[in-house]
Amino acid sequence: MRAAPSDTGLLAPGWAGSPAAAATGDPAHLQALLDAEAALTRAQAALGLAPAEAATAVTGAADAGRFDVASIALRARAAGNPVIPLVADLTEAVGAECGPYVHRGATSQDIMDTAAMLVALRALEPVLADLGRAERALARLAVAHRDTVLAGRTLTQHAVPTTFGLKAAGWRSLVLDARERITAVRDALPAQLGGAAGTLAAFEAYGAGDPRALVAAFAREVGLREPALPWHTLRTPVADLAGALAFTAGALGKTAVDVLTLARTEIGEVAEGSGGGSSAMPHKANPVRATLVAAAARRAPQLAATLYGTLAAEDERPAGAWHAEWEPLRDLLRLVGGAARDAAELVENLRVNADTMREHLSLTHGLIVSERLSAFLAPVLGRARARALLSELAARAHTEGRSLAELLAEQPELTDVDLSEVTDPARYTGAAGPLTDRALERR
Repeated sequence: MRAAPSDTGLLAPGWAGSPAAAATGDPAHLQALLDAEAALTRAQAALGLAPAEAATAVTGAADAGRFDVASIALRARAAGNPVIPLVADLTEAVGAECGPYVHRGATSQDIMDTAAMLVALRALEPVLADLGRAERALARLAVAHRDTVLAGRTLTQHAVPTTFGLKAAGWRSLVLDARERITAVRDALPAQLGGAAGTLAAFEAYGAGDPRALVAAFAREVGLREPALPWHTLRTPVADLAGALAFTAGALGKTAVDVLTLARTEIGEVAEGSGGGSSAMPHKANPVRATLVAAAARRAPQLAATLYGTLAAEDERPAGAWHAEWEPLRDLLRLVGGAARDAAELVENLRVNADTMREHLSLTHGLIVSERLSAFLAPVLGRARARALLSELAARAHTEGRSLAELLAEQPELTDVDLSEVTDPARYTGAAGPLTDRALERR
């Protein structure tokens, strides 16, 4: 049987086929490594530390399609990272004359860290685009359903009425929070260049009068921020990236778990625009998009925890700490990239069943407005009597299956009191409308 290609996402439908999958795959990582090597040679050439011909040769050769990624991966076991075999292959590809200018003065971690930041930069662009799609769709939902009343639920039970517009505005607020964090971390992603122990000594030895100028030139060439210091063991960039990604997964997960609850058969207040099928039950339309987003939200914190753990990196370059980042960072980028795509599709196609929402307001026989009635009746009957009466009628509403409004109307002490407005759930949504409006002012 022919061996299948690796890294296809067979067990990862959440990110398979997403832009994040393409941006984080082995070919993409290999290209980022090559881009870092080429940028280093160009930066040295710009400062007169390497001939222009070398910069041209290395840049021309730095095409991932020319290299055997599987061979590099296997040979990486000898040194613990793929840079060393890649440098050997790249040096051979550019020829004897320009070969000495490949990777000159750098250490493997310089290239690995820079490539990781490049991969993150490229993977975050589609994430931001999909967050923008989700934000716009949620804004439309919030506007369309500003006054659509549904039961607010606390601790899984009906509490007081709210509006679907306010719920959608809350989802959108989290998406905007995520977009701000992702944008900030993307704009701060730094290049890495420090040499063997973060002193830039090798570059000075090769003729750089002030090697800090080379760091600035390298950052410009590679398209990343110039770091204040080499960060071989100062892993703030990775930790910040992990935090932003984990937050984004959780923010999108909030929408997903709400949809999963509201889309239950016995609730049916929302539905995915095109649910997934079941292998055994033809009648089902499963909320697949919400399911995949919720799965990503559950996995992301553990991946981020691993990346936070690498902050404890010993000496000037550690053994094992930065190596432990590679896979969880890729997994986290993929998870969030897939979740952002799925969340955008989810909310763009979400079906809102406003009539069902309204019907469900009566499931507690009118008790959903008991808080309002308590406040309304206290000055009429006295606080103690109002509370006692509502407690009594609440029990009767359950046992007799009658509405609270009907039972209140039978009370002699309330015959002259108009309760029609205070017993209507649609008239007890507080400041839900204005709060939605205010949330939508945020851009």
